[in-house]
This record gives sequence, C-alpha cells and structure tokens, in this order.
Amino acid sequence: MALPSSDVPSTKDLILEVARHRFAEHGYASTRLTEIAEEVGIRRPSLLHHFSSKEALYRAVVFDSFADWLDLVDAAIDETRTGWEQVERVLQAAFTFFEEHPEFVRFVRWEALTGGSVLKDEMAVMIRPLFERGAAFLEREMDAGRLRRYDARQLLLTGYGAVLSYLSDAPLMTGLLDTDPLSPAALAARREHVLDVLRTAIAL
Repeated sequence: MALPSSDVPSTKDLILEVARHRFAEHGYASTRLTEIAEEVGIRRPSLLHHFSSKEALYRAVVFDSFADWLDLVDAAIDETRTGWEQVERVLQAAFTFFEEHPEFVRFVRWEALTGGSVLKDEMAVMIRPLFERGAAFLEREMDAGRLRRYDARQLLLTGYGAVLSYLSDAPLMTGLLDTDPLSPAALAARREHVLDVLRTAIAL
C-alpha cells in the first residue's frame, strides 16, 4: 500500500538526509555534491536548485542538527528544578541525544579537526547562549547553596568533553574495553561514571 503523500520525503529532505550521512562520514572537504545527487537519484543541477552550493547544503545540514539539540535542551529545562536534580536531567538528555545522533558528534569533531573552517562564527553564535545559560544556572545554584562551589565554566567544558569525546573516539576504545564501547551496557556504564564524577564534584 502506498504511503500517504505527507509521509513521503521530499527531494529536499532526501538531499539533506544523504548529505548528513556523507558530511558526517567524510567531512566537508571530501564530500562531493555529485555523489550526493547520484545517491538521491537526481542530477547535480537539480541538487543546486534546492541548495545553491556545497557550503549552503552543509550549513543547512548542521543547522538542522543543532536545531534538534536546542529542542532537546529546551525540553530538559521546561520544568523548574534546582540543584543536582536539574544538572543530572540535562546531562542525561545530552547523553541520550549524542547516543541517538552519532552524526551530530561527527559534525562537531570534523569542525574541531578543521578548525571550524566552514561554520566557526555561526556555531559560536549558536553555542554561546547555551554555554552562558548553563554557567549562569550553575553559579546561581552555587550561590543559593544547592550545589558545591566550583568553576562553572570549567565544569561545563569537562562535562561536554566527557560525553562527546567518548562517543567520537569509541572506535579506538574497543581494544581497551574488550567489548563494543557503543553497546547499551557500555554506554550505560560510561553514562553513570560521568554522572558520578560530576555528582561527586558539585552535589551536596
């Protein structure tokens, strides 16, 4: 039975999906628009009808991914919570998002490896408000005596690195762990370890 028309992805959606896979796997420089078009089943001029250049397509892919991340953060803080309860809620949400969006992790890593050559300024504009918002929350909770005093910005950087680096470097860890580092059990163990480290640092 044919799918309802609303469930059939548009050509633009297919381009974004294929481009997301290819940019995540090969990075910006090594991805070719012709290859994306061929995988979608169209010609390069048709792709350029939707996205005027490779940079425009890459920007759309990355911004879509960041929009998903911003939605998750908003959902994680939509209820008033204080102290460690809120910190843990956001960390759990971050772990879940990164585990379910491995391509997002690769985007971030590619940007880091290339020095943010494509979207450095735009990504800074998107990320900075979240960073400042998180630091302000931590400092407010510390001032209120609900969290142990700590350098809020360094704590955020530590949490970010602990979550992202494990997932991005997972292929290198198989020999260290003698198991699949991305298996549900390994991910759960890593998640609990990071939470425990940060809980020890700031929870009362």
